[in-house]
Amino acid sequence: MKSFSVKMLDDDDREFVEILRKLGTPRNVATMITYLDSVSEATSREIEIGSDLRQPEVSLAMRTLRENNWVKEEEIRKEGKGRPMKVYRLNVSLADIIHHFEEEKVEESARTMKNIEKLKELSRVLSSD
Repeated sequence: MKSFSVKMLDDDDREFVEILRKLGTPRNVATMITYLDSVSEATSREIEIGSDLRQPEVSLAMRTLRENNWVKEEEIRKEGKGRPMKVYRLNVSLADIIHHFEEEKVEESARTMKNIEKLKELSRVLSSD
């Protein structure tokens, strides 16, 4: 039987995941970002074990990371038959990902404030009738 070691998320990593979740990031995406930042590269199986996500959750999160161009994927051929193994790594820095969330929240806040100002205008119009 072969054995290998896998990095597991620790308490600081879990806190990072929770903060990303508070910003509106889905749990599996937040966990994947955190896990991939803590390792240089990982296979799907290592991600499943180390992040405590199931295979479908890893696949869904990976789709989001691909859509944002945050992950690089490389196929590694195994000896013999079988499918090639995929290895994943973050394609951008964690600072870039955080900046993405920051910009999202700034834009969201601006839209909210614009709507509040519009409500104030409309309330003045309604009050003067």
